[in-house]
Amino acid sequence: MPSSPEDTADHTDHHDPSGSPDSLILHATDNGVSTITLNRPEAMNAVTWDQRERVIALLAEASADPGIRAVVLTATGRGFCAGADLRGAPVSGDRVPGDVARTIRLGAQRLIAAVLDCEKPVIAAVNGTAAGIGAHLAFACDLVLAAESAKFIEVFVRRGLVPDGGGAYLLPRLVGPQRAKELMFFGDSLPAREAERLGLVNRTVPDEELAATARAWAQRLAEGPTRSIALTKQLVNASLDADRATAFAAEAMAQEINMTTQDANEGVASFVERRAPKYRGI
Repeated sequence: MPSSPEDTADHTDHHDPSGSPDSLILHATDNGVSTITLNRPEAMNAVTWDQRERVIALLAEASADPGIRAVVLTATGRGFCAGADLRGAPVSGDRVPGDVARTIRLGAQRLIAAVLDCEKPVIAAVNGTAAGIGAHLAFACDLVLAAESAKFIEVFVRRGLVPDGGGAYLLPRLVGPQRAKELMFFGDSLPAREAERLGLVNRTVPDEELAATARAWAQRLAEGPTRSIALTKQLVNASLDADRATAFAAEAMAQEINMTTQDANEGVASFVERRAPKYRGI
């Protein structure tokens, strides 16, 4: 079964998702930065089927659009994402063997894969509770910023469920198997500062500084050599599953591809000419 929203006293546990996908996902592009904002604050941003599809589409658009050079993923209100809310998903009648596995493959796993496979760097600006698939959505991002009030919860065990959305793939690679099992076996709430200490968060900042910090980081990325960052992202992600020979071969090919870009030529030229590079993302 998919993850469900965190138990919260003022959580709208039985609220039917409403509003168009465009109103439930805010999107803006400015100076090469695409900002995707989950916008169901009354439900702690438990992600609906329509929201998931919209986020996946926006990440695909970011990959294809040369004008987008970095992505920020954040949310409104007190929650980053309190899990999955599939009450708006298509209903196909009685469940038959294979339905759950298919739902996970086409749902939670596609969402996480969309972040991992996005060709632009993705920053998570975690403004509040990230539980279940919400935590995995943050952990899949390339860089994670967290407000001091944020917390991460592997909520599945509280429901008697197996983690979905790539959690058992992501966490051991970020914190090692022992720490991953501790988080998943107990389902305890992990404060942002502790998540930073474990390596799940790059930096914890005061709540009021989160948006500005995310913007500053994204702008730095947007002004960088976009294709070399994309190739570096691919190399790092693939290295976790590859042997040395495969990783070295991928590195050599990435170098070959990158040296055909204008930004690589600009980087070398600026070094020789002793000036700051001006990258164009191509």
